[in-house]
Amino acid sequence: MLSLASTGFGSVALLGLMGSTPFGGKLLSANQSLNRLLGDKIPHFVPKAKSIIFLYMDGGVSQVDSFDPKPRLTRDNGKSPYELFKVEATQFNNIGKLLKSPWEFKQHGESGMWMSELFPQIATCVDDMAMINSMYSEFPEHTNANYFLHTGIGLQGRPSMGAWVTYGLGSENEDFPGFVVLDGGLTPPGGLDNFKNGFLPATYQASVLRTGKEALANILPNEDADGIQQSMLQYMNQMDRALLNKLGPEDQIESSISNYELAYRMQSSVPELTDISGETKATKKLYGFDSDDKHCRSYAAQCLLARRLVERGVRFIELTCSNTGFDRWDQHSHLKPGHEANAHAVDQPIAGLIKDLKARGLLETTLIIFSGEFGRTPFAEMRASIGRDHNPTAYSMWLAGAGIKGGTVYGKTDDYGYRAVENRTNIHDVHATMLHLLGIDHVHQTYRFNGRDIRLTDVHGHVVHDILA
Repeated sequence: MLSLASTGFGSVALLGLMGSTPFGGKLLSANQSLNRLLGDKIPHFVPKAKSIIFLYMDGGVSQVDSFDPKPRLTRDNGKSPYELFKVEATQFNNIGKLLKSPWEFKQHGESGMWMSELFPQIATCVDDMAMINSMYSEFPEHTNANYFLHTGIGLQGRPSMGAWVTYGLGSENEDFPGFVVLDGGLTPPGGLDNFKNGFLPATYQASVLRTGKEALANILPNEDADGIQQSMLQYMNQMDRALLNKLGPEDQIESSISNYELAYRMQSSVPELTDISGETKATKKLYGFDSDDKHCRSYAAQCLLARRLVERGVRFIELTCSNTGFDRWDQHSHLKPGHEANAHAVDQPIAGLIKDLKARGLLETTLIIFSGEFGRTPFAEMRASIGRDHNPTAYSMWLAGAGIKGGTVYGKTDDYGYRAVENRTNIHDVHATMLHLLGIDHVHQTYRFNGRDIRLTDVHGHVVHDILA
């Protein structure tokens, strides 16, 4: 039998070599039949996007103060909302009078898309963006709304969208994880479970990196000689594999082995990633490194790092907010100073990211998503100072880059921006669209758990074709 099969062993070895990143990763991604033979991750159809950058606006940006202008709200400023439309109970139920936006709206770009003066730099990129003004959530509270946004289910313990993406496609670079979260300094409500693997194998959970020299704890080896660390890793590997041979396939052990190996490779790849000394002054200025606002500089570092991660083949990168002193975008009071501080921190870095990706030809294969977990009420919340309460019935989200029809506005809210009324869209639809652009059919990407084939979109979701090029 061995004699008859001997020529086949050489072919198997050759396929393994061709599947490795150094030898033939590009050939592997181009040849789907070879991919199937190797059992690697393959898309269901030709993808538009290779990577996703998710700009998570923790706390909920006010749609009527940013992307969804409402002249009627301005005209009826100070009136009782109860006299004009049906008012639902809110999270804190301190319902005041209708509150017009403190910021002026203007049209921008060839598309004439409306945007408030909160985002003067992002406004220069509207012709690359598709705005969805008819988003709605199913949860009025941060923790559940965050789980819904990140996992498609408003409960703790489900896989994050980044985990689903890497489960479906893997990473293009064996020296980096496929799913990276950049730590801006604030842990969102719901904690790290927003970024976890849930019931998927543990290797698909996010790796959390910081900007700066020490992006990851213990990234530099403590041992004096590389040989000592190699011996330790080999011994751990030997022990793990011995246990694996006794127990059979076991996710926790297999993931542990994989994570040890990846961690070792990251000791050289991550310091190189975070060393931005080679970036030009013009590039750093584009992102806002010269800003007098430390929060802008902090977010600029995240955006630049996101671009560098895309260049290295990381599939899903999520950016988180820095602490501007106003409790994220969650302005129940101090609406004007809070939204202005948060907008100033992210405006130039995000615009710089879009322009830099576009100049390098990377925007064509990178999908950017900007969103919080819900919106805000068009009426004031009565506290020590004026703010807005949570509003899950309407909010805005925009997408840019790979496969997106730039300059598009999709969906509408009512005259006051209170409820989504036309082309109502929720996160299941966005997840389906996101996967579609990656070449994945959201209906057919499933994982067997507790006797059921489960997917990111559960039993919901439709691709929003109207925002696609």
